[in-house]
Amino acid sequence: MLKEKAAVYYTPLYDYNCAEAMIYAANDVYELNLSKDTLKVMAGFGGGMAVESTCGALAGGIAVLGILFVKEKAHESDQMKNLVTEFMNLFETRMGTIYCGELKDRYREEPPQKCRCVVEVAADILEKIIVENN
Repeated sequence: MLKEKAAVYYTPLYDYNCAEAMIYAANDVYELNLSKDTLKVMAGFGGGMAVESTCGALAGGIAVLGILFVKEKAHESDQMKNLVTEFMNLFETRMGTIYCGELKDRYREEPPQKCRCVVEVAADILEKIIVENN
């Protein structure tokens, strides 16, 4: 369900970047009730933080993991580190890289699709991790 919702938010209808699509989708699917300001936090993470570094869909997914699994701060347990590591490793195994520029070279399509497959893969992996750890 997260994959489908993220794909919808990554369309011209909403015009969100990959990081925004991830957090908006999770907000809906997991009923996080995040404020508009909290959702806007992810805006700068799209496009690999605008410089084609680490994929924005991954950044959005990591934000969701923090919201769902951190009680007060990440250092309370190893859970957050383990979940993020699993998320990043599974994504890299499936897609071959975590870097936006490389992902664009390999998977980006013409608009309106753009990096939809990347967003869908990130959402699919994120959902599996969430289900396995709830």
